[in-house]
Amino acid sequence: MTITSEPVTTDQATPKRSVRRRGDLVFSRSALSAGIIILIVLAAVTLFLVIESVPAFTGDPEKVQFLNGRSFWEYVWPFVFGTLWASVIALVVASPLAIGIALFISHYAPRRIAAVLGYIIDLLAAIPSVVYGLWGALVFSQILQPFYVWLNENLGWIPFFAGAVSPTGRTILTASLVLAVMILPIMTAITREVFLQTPVLHEEAALALGATRWEMIRMAVFPFARGGMVSGAMLGLGRALGETMAVTMVLSATGAVTFQVLNSNNPTPIPANIALNFGEAYGDGVNVLIATGLILFVVTFAVNAIARYIVNRRAEFSGAN
Repeated sequence: MTITSEPVTTDQATPKRSVRRRGDLVFSRSALSAGIIILIVLAAVTLFLVIESVPAFTGDPEKVQFLNGRSFWEYVWPFVFGTLWASVIALVVASPLAIGIALFISHYAPRRIAAVLGYIIDLLAAIPSVVYGLWGALVFSQILQPFYVWLNENLGWIPFFAGAVSPTGRTILTASLVLAVMILPIMTAITREVFLQTPVLHEEAALALGATRWEMIRMAVFPFARGGMVSGAMLGLGRALGETMAVTMVLSATGAVTFQVLNSNNPTPIPANIALNFGEAYGDGVNVLIATGLILFVVTFAVNAIARYIVNRRAEFSGAN
């Protein structure tokens, strides 16, 4: 008996192509278009800042408004220092608070209390900057002023707390504490979500080996969440670098370069300088302020690039992959 095999038709030999649904096609093209639009907007903003900043770099310092015979770099240096100094203080204050709150919500608090506390922290992000500025200038600074006097009397040997105390309390430290409150929601939200993403098996394994809750957090949660904590801190730092209204309303700005945080002679961040002087700027003075905005843009971009580099390195050891 002979066995005959049926010929394989072309339809059976070639695999069928996957059919892309119209919804998938629309979504993929929409996502691609959104990414391209972001790049176009970023390039347009960069081009605008560079073009409008040229007169500040090439103009005669004797004739350009705000320079008063100084070079542009001599003019902008104190504002770069004020921006970085205020933002660093805010980050140092907000980071441990954000990590502690996020850890309490994710691993210690009962579920109902954690939900309510999470909503309250998130609501802080909805408060306008002007409200923070009014609160900081009219209420918070008055509360802190006696505390500043105590710091000066008891810890004045530390250079940060030396010098004459401001009678109004509107110092760089007050502005930084207001910034810390403003960046707290985003830092807490990101850190909390990263803590909650820790693999349950890692936590249970640590507890099964006899670790306490804190030891489990230190050995299982923190190593996993390092990249997320850095990301939250850098996002908060990015907002602190660009905050304008709250700092302008709270700070008695003088443009000084000093590390003392209790004096009336305060450094001035770049956004506050632009907000204070833009109304009276004309001619090349507008270009000078735009050029300071370009410097702030570069600083913010550098901070985010460094944060991305740190996060990518931490991801290799966090267990996230």
